[in-house]
Amino acid sequence: MSDDASTAWQHWHEHRVETVSAPYGPLALTGAHWLSDYPEGRIPAVPGHWRAARGVRGADAVVLTAAPQDGITLDGAPLAGEAVLDADDGPPARSRLAAGALHLVVIRREGAWAVRVFDPDAPARSGFLGIEATPYDPAFVLPGRFRPYGADRTVRVENADGHVRGLGLGGELHFEHDGAGHILHVSVDDGDGSLWAVFADVTSTLTSYRFRFLKPGAPADDGRVTVDFNRALLPPCAFADHFICPFPPPGNTLPFEVAAGERRLKAALATPF
Repeated sequence: MSDDASTAWQHWHEHRVETVSAPYGPLALTGAHWLSDYPEGRIPAVPGHWRAARGVRGADAVVLTAAPQDGITLDGAPLAGEAVLDADDGPPARSRLAAGALHLVVIRREGAWAVRVFDPDAPARSGFLGIEATPYDPAFVLPGRFRPYGADRTVRVENADGHVRGLGLGGELHFEHDGAGHILHVSVDDGDGSLWAVFADVTSTLTSYRFRFLKPGAPADDGRVTVDFNRALLPPCAFADHFICPFPPPGNTLPFEVAAGERRLKAALATPF
């Protein structure tokens, strides 16, 4: 085993724990409120009046109306009146909207708008015991090759909230494990070309969460890319039920044990009688 690789993995794992347990990390998500569920515009858990509007400033948007007593701030200034909002693509810690300690994040999925609420005092955050992860194993660092489809595809997959949504895929990630060839269907980031896969394996729901993410980075010009399962990630919905993570697309359930990377959240041991 390479000491440098093992040490780098340990630093990566420690950084992940710090990130997910941060004040506005995924453990802090306490709700995702879809505006279509509140046609009158009042969300019980969120101050202000919210509505989705078409054709505002030439595009679809969310219109938030707030009174001084709502205690909402926009870009750090008290909001009294109307604000037209786009989806917030930044991290929740830098959300434009806040209500006291709460950060409010506007999201859009397939034309539907929602408001996420991040609370640093969320019970999931205070009760967090850590991430169960397998120590670095060089046997799970595999050479791979990315083969693009030529044209992006969209498949419909169930999401963690029970709804079916489109998942964009850009190609196949080919690799071998124990002498057998395997394929993962992967998405491609439009910005930097990095790959992203949602996968399950033989350990899923048994000794690992029901599915995990893999982000191997951008391939080389000839398609070569390292498939490092030591850095398999728990999806956001492992930390809070209100995330809408996609399930693995057809073909992305591997027929072997990926006994590597993040596995599941640590749980308190039962107290013996």
